[in-house]
Amino acid sequence: MREERPVIIVGGGIAGIAAALHLAEHGRRVTLLETRTKLGGRATSFVDVRTGEAVDNCQHLAMGCCTNYLDLCRRLGVLDQIEWTHHTTWIEPGGRTSVLSRSLMPAPGHFGPSFLGVRFLDASEKVSLAACLGAALREDRRRHKGITLREWLLRHDQSPRVIDRFWSPVIVSACNLTVDRVCAATALHVFQEGFFAHRDAASIGVSRVPLARLYDRAEATIAAAGGEVRLSSGVERVWADRVLTTSGRTLEAESVVLAVPPERAARLIAPELAGVDPRFAAAGRITHSPILGVHLIFDRPVLTHPHAVLVDRPTQWLFRKDERGTKIHAVISAADDWVPLNESEITRRVVEDLHACIPASRAARVIASRPVKEKLATFAPTPEVERVRPGVTGASGVFLAGDWVSTGWPATMEGAARSGAMAAAAVLGLPERSLLRPPLQAALLARALATAPLHAD
Repeated sequence: MREERPVIIVGGGIAGIAAALHLAEHGRRVTLLETRTKLGGRATSFVDVRTGEAVDNCQHLAMGCCTNYLDLCRRLGVLDQIEWTHHTTWIEPGGRTSVLSRSLMPAPGHFGPSFLGVRFLDASEKVSLAACLGAALREDRRRHKGITLREWLLRHDQSPRVIDRFWSPVIVSACNLTVDRVCAATALHVFQEGFFAHRDAASIGVSRVPLARLYDRAEATIAAAGGEVRLSSGVERVWADRVLTTSGRTLEAESVVLAVPPERAARLIAPELAGVDPRFAAAGRITHSPILGVHLIFDRPVLTHPHAVLVDRPTQWLFRKDERGTKIHAVISAADDWVPLNESEITRRVVEDLHACIPASRAARVIASRPVKEKLATFAPTPEVERVRPGVTGASGVFLAGDWVSTGWPATMEGAARSGAMAAAAVLGLPERSLLRPPLQAALLARALATAPLHAD
């Protein structure tokens, strides 16, 4: 009797792990192939040979609204490794701070009391911003896929200062793209799903351990469900029923899920299939946006908050990576202007931003610095790219997964986890909703005020 062929999943990032777990849990034999020596894809970590410290490629966040990613963490048994905060601290040059935190009020008014107290906007700017946020809540975001967020904001009378001080820090960190380039529909999704719908939606979750350790259990979990993970296994070519590895082996498959970045998907698909499946031409047109993460170690504490937004500074976020506040991870999203810089110049600029907003840090000395450039960190959710994001199924018969497919989400770990569930559902012939975890239930008041479904794709 012929042995049952497995579902082969190419790519061991979050999308591939999620697809493998769903399929294995539904009784399918799974073989997951990953080129690297560890799982996690871009959401991983490495040991810095200079310091011996395990550091993340870049800071990755979960939010309360990331129901599918958090479900993946639960199934891997690592949900307790996520540390949650329910507020964000904003620090202006000179050191003045403001805190946005949820109150006991129902969504979408849960940030209202703290919003009134923020000091980086004046009273008239708060009135203007509140009116615009109300418009964003009521908007049907699907109608704005063809314009940028800046175009939408200007239609709603947002001043350059409000855009620079509020809209830009939120959107550049969530979408890895500036307000001048990001699709308005994508940006509105961030606010509708991540801020307006539920009190817990905007809660920030940061891993207590290096990111790679979150996925250490994936191999055993997939194996326990009857699957297999093969690390250091490169793939040369992909068809709907087989893959050719870089070692020259042909592996037969029941189905193939291609869970790799778009540029790799376009390279791996067999040429005869690329010609009949327009998804792969679309994958070749998807552009990217870089992220820069800078790991700093100081000789004394410099950051007392778990994380902070720096107002009006090129360095957008700081994350405290130890209890004392001597280890800091600085993040610059949409980092096109930073990529050409050398390490010393990057370090100088980040430290300059730190000194500007936290004057007490000027007494600290940098012991170690490690900038990490992710030039192809995420797809760039411009209006042009949003128009071509492909579905998980197509004429080639190859299933696609990855945060860049049409999930309805920006380039996030949630988008990747959703895509894995969507691909697994397609392989199984099930409705997507049977594997996707539902979003947080929108509050009654939020639903009453919105004119379109808050969770609409």
